[in-house]
Amino acid sequence: MVPTLLDRLKIPVLTVFISLLLFFVFVKLFGPIPFTVNSINTEKSDMFTVDGTGEATGKPDTAQFTVGVTKTGPAVEDTQSQTNAAVNKVISALKAQGIEDKDIKTDDYSVNPNLDFSTGSQRTNGYTVSTNITVKIKDSDKASAALDAATKNGANIVNGVSFTINDDEREKLEDQARADAIKEAKEQATKISKQAGIRLGRVTNIVVNPTTPGPIMYDKAMNAGGEVARSDATQLQPGENKVTVSVTLFYETL
Repeated sequence: MVPTLLDRLKIPVLTVFISLLLFFVFVKLFGPIPFTVNSINTEKSDMFTVDGTGEATGKPDTAQFTVGVTKTGPAVEDTQSQTNAAVNKVISALKAQGIEDKDIKTDDYSVNPNLDFSTGSQRTNGYTVSTNITVKIKDSDKASAALDAATKNGANIVNGVSFTINDDEREKLEDQARADAIKEAKEQATKISKQAGIRLGRVTNIVVNPTTPGPIMYDKAMNAGGEVARSDATQLQPGENKVTVSVTLFYETL
């Protein structure tokens, strides 16, 4: 007897039914079967980078210098007394210029014997006493007058006159320089990508490299005897400090 179409379908249908029944019973007894799918990353890895630099300048508003007194004498006590008296006179002169106590700081005080070996043996030939103080002036225009006041009242050491910009003003200059650097980088990115036939997407990252301006340094001449060379009134020019910021922009490509 030739099986009909219905007879031929009974076996596959019965097989599917039994399989589903067994699966249902398995899930009821042992819980669902875990499935894992490996993650697929479709993000483009091609990146386009471009650099830009911005600059901003400002006039320094803070001055700083070191002045001191050094004296030599045969007796250590007398030399110390002379040095201390001279330093106190210098400090009084600085305060008369409107400089506050907190902006006058003693940085070094030393007492050294002067050793003489001319006779073939070590011999103490007097003592040298030195004191250095660092002076900070918040109005750079007053630096010249303050320095002159110190030297006219006994300071015979002058070192490291410098001019800087206060933190608030430097932050403003950095903001301006950074904005200019980003603008330049974007302009370069647009120009170069068009020339190279590259389609740019969004900016994905930025690296900022600020350059902190160093102080503008001056030195005051000393003569052979250790005295500050005197002339007309000192004219210190603070000039301008430059803040430079460089940036690197990272673009995705389309």
